[in-house]
Amino acid sequence: MPTVEEQIPKALQPPTDAALAWWNAREDATFEVTGILDPAEAAKADGTWDLRLVLCGGDRCEQAAFRVAPDAGGFAVALADEAGPESMGDAKLDPPPGARRGWLDRTLGQHAFVALVFYRGFW
Repeated sequence: MPTVEEQIPKALQPPTDAALAWWNAREDATFEVTGILDPAEAAKADGTWDLRLVLCGGDRCEQAAFRVAPDAGGFAVALADEAGPESMGDAKLDPPPGARRGWLDRTLGQHAFVALVFYRGFW
């Protein structure tokens, strides 16, 4: 079972910021990092990082795995499956607390009531 941390460790903040900026440049919504899986295992001996991040933006949350390497201009970022053949693990993960921050407030302002249906494993 992976360890999920809501706070990014200070040592992982620069590569996490680089991965987030790279992700946001490719997506149609602005995402934020709401969690990191197994942060103690992220740093590799060769100076790279394998980051498994929980990213939330708009009305969706996703887990994405990144390979981040130091580069002359900062960091080179790629999705882990684009960076090499090794698998980064299962993408299924319960959503983090607060993953849909603000969604309920916005939706209640548009409707008289809202029905919430929770089904484990789908978010």
